[in-house]
Amino acid sequence: MNVFFLSDAKLGMISLPEEESKHCVKVLRMKEGDRFCVSNGKGSLFDAELLDANPKKAVASLYNEYAGYDNKDFVLEIAIAPTKSNDRTEWFLEKATEIGIDTVKLFASCHSERKVANVDRFRKVMIAALKQSIKSKLPLIEDVVSLETLVKQPFDGKKYIAYISENVTEQLCDIYKKGDNVLILIGPEGDFSPEEVRVAMDYGFIPVSLGHARLRTETAALVACHTVQLINQMKG
Repeated sequence: MNVFFLSDAKLGMISLPEEESKHCVKVLRMKEGDRFCVSNGKGSLFDAELLDANPKKAVASLYNEYAGYDNKDFVLEIAIAPTKSNDRTEWFLEKATEIGIDTVKLFASCHSERKVANVDRFRKVMIAALKQSIKSKLPLIEDVVSLETLVKQPFDGKKYIAYISENVTEQLCDIYKKGDNVLILIGPEGDFSPEEVRVAMDYGFIPVSLGHARLRTETAALVACHTVQLINQMKG
């Protein structure tokens, strides 16, 4: 099933954006009468029929709206320090979108090697992953802020900070409970400093371990994301 993204999709006749129209007509070689799927990134999917195969402004009829399989009753947010290599951050964003995540918060800390990010580029990566995995919800991605600013932001749920230390004995897989809204901080390549952990704890973050292995930043973020999703998919 071919999937296209249109944030303001609604039942009736719609026009695909030029980039999506070109992909539809020139790349996929779709013709009038062909059927496909449209995601609005807000929880809904639509069955669609192509009416006009115009590569600059394809017109389609959206005739059936339904909730995506990825709608859920808990919130999952990951805060991550962008990696030195953009490719590694993009890899995480792609895979996290496929697995399921609500918000990605970007931050800079004292050990960060990258303190700016191309959020528009990152969002395009997430849209591509949404279409590939037939998701109805596009994760939000927020621009880089300081770690101090981030930990002060309100969040209605459990807050954890992944930290490598012999003093951290709580495992995320043991402490997180099914159905809880959760925000997890993942540090940069050099990890958080002890002072940064103390500041986060002052604002309600609980230090947790993601296991015995020493993980790259993007791997740790994905492990945290998958752990929460897996726990919520378990029976009982």
